Amino acid sequence: MILLFTFYKYIKYKESNALMTYKEYILPDKNKLVAGVDEVARGTFIGPVISACVVLPAEFPDENYKKIKDSKKLSEKKREFLANYIKENCITYGIGEATSKEIDDINILNATIKAMHRAIDIAYKKINFDYLVIDGPNFKPYIPPGYDNDIIEYECVPKGDSKYLSIAAASILAKDYHTKYIKDLVANNNKLLLYDIQKNKGYGTKKHHEAIFEHGLTDFHRKTFGICRNYSTLE
Repeated sequence: MILLFTFYKYIKYKESNALMTYKEYILPDKNKLVAGVDEVARGTFIGPVISACVVLPAEFPDENYKKIKDSKKLSEKKREFLANYIKENCITYGIGEATSKEIDDINILNATIKAMHRAIDIAYKKINFDYLVIDGPNFKPYIPPGYDNDIIEYECVPKGDSKYLSIAAASILAKDYHTKYIKDLVANNNKLLLYDIQKNKGYGTKKHHEAIFEHGLTDFHRKTFGICRNYSTLE
């Protein structure tokens, strides 16, 4: 009996961690369009925080949607492929950001929510939707543009990128956007090579810490963020 119960738990665990299908992000009211929202680069020392908002269709033209999952579990090449796939097949999407200066001015939590609102705003202006599922525990109500609009109903979902396909899709768009942003930033600012930004993508690796200690901060660093508040700007 114990062995049977253990096997049952294992099966349920495997089912709960299986690849998500499109049915899992549709709410009971199928007449609603549901947008997933996620962010990346919240913990970097450099550059903006990026958010994306995506409304996925109920059906896809092929099986590639089954490859959509948390962007952190995908290679850069797969993320780029899926980002293009999502853009081509979604109902609407938007990508927003909050700058490093905004992060310094209003703190990372408020800047992240501002980036989310910007992404939602871009997506909503293309196609109106009815409901939001937000990755993580923090969000502030979003009111679409217009005098007569009400707050869009929303739900905050911890680890939402492993529970809702639309949130996972948003994480892919945001991550792909951030990767391209970092590549362009480094290509146009050679001094960032000192900080190994092309590899660490702005996160606080050992090399990044050592470069900040030796060279100070660049104009792209978040001056009030983490260890950056202890160092001066690179001349």
